Amino acid sequence: MTLYADSLKALTVSDLAAMKQAGEKISCLTAYDASFSALLDKAGIDIILIGDSLGMVIQGHNSTLPVTIDDMAYHSRSVAGARKRAFLITDLPFASYATPEQALANAARLMQAGAAQMVKLEGAKTEVIQFLVEQGIPVCGHLGLLPQSVNRLGGYKVQGRDEPQARQIVADAEQIEQAGASLLVLECVPAALAAEISRRLSIPVIGIGAGIDCDGQVLVLYDMLNISTGKRPRFSKDFMAEAGSIEEAVRNYHQAVKSAQFPGPEHSY
Repeated sequence: MTLYADSLKALTVSDLAAMKQAGEKISCLTAYDASFSALLDKAGIDIILIGDSLGMVIQGHNSTLPVTIDDMAYHSRSVAGARKRAFLITDLPFASYATPEQALANAARLMQAGAAQMVKLEGAKTEVIQFLVEQGIPVCGHLGLLPQSVNRLGGYKVQGRDEPQARQIVADAEQIEQAGASLLVLECVPAALAAEISRRLSIPVIGIGAGIDCDGQVLVLYDMLNISTGKRPRFSKDFMAEAGSIEEAVRNYHQAVKSAQFPGPEHSY
């Protein structure tokens, strides 16, 4: 049973926490414009992420690094105006949260000009997270593969395969929760590690390439519709292959997440 599927009331942080406590999976997709925002909202998607992935799928860059805070605020506002129910999370882009003060200025911009309900940032930036939360800004953490750190990581690789790295990710996840984050995204980590972190944390854990046992799942919209310019990641699935329309594909994804049928072993590490 879904708790909030038929409600047109905008979801809140408290609703997402209640979904975890009830064992209801949380569905999430990226969107960058009003048309897709309205379609995802109609299909019942719980969270819309305005991701800095727009740098690759919208702007044509080979990474997320060129994306600016102006870009994020513009696309966030475009998405916000067309949705009624879905919870909105907007990425803080590369080099926009080096200090707590810089993070606050940019997060405030995303919430005021971009109408975001929560901001997402990469890495165990606990000082920044705590500062933002103290100012009343909800925060989503992001661990595992960090696209903004692709140059430091040496490419898009699975993280946490060896024991020391896995233990560090667990420790970072716990510290992010303690700093006050309300949500955590885990990207490209072994399924067993993601399952452990999801059990340990009281906040919802949203996986992307992190196995079936996370509290929810997120994909880049263009990947699951198989219209990205680059190669579709292994952890994604082409939901258009068996659908007659984009809306049907999105609904199929939503139901596959809710019923714990996606991701399968072939989409996990």
